[in-house]
Amino acid sequence: MSTETEVPSAAEGAGEKTAEEAKESSTLKWIGWLSVGITVAAVGIFIGREIRRRYKFKRRTPYDFYAHAGEKQTGEFGLGI
Repeated sequence: MSTETEVPSAAEGAGEKTAEEAKESSTLKWIGWLSVGITVAAVGIFIGREIRRRYKFKRRTPYDFYAHAGEKQTGEFGLGI
């Protein structure tokens, strides 16, 4: 009969640990999913940027080569002197 009284006390201690472990596990799951989501978003942005750059590069026109030909300006430009 002494074994019957010892078993519930051990189970109660284990029950308290599982509640704490469940809370920690839940927090770690949230942190893990958040980091996975941020990583997926970053990879998606990077891949999208690369695809867009390649798309624009393939569809250049002759005017694109000379679009910025006269942009080098001196410091006095537009000062009204």
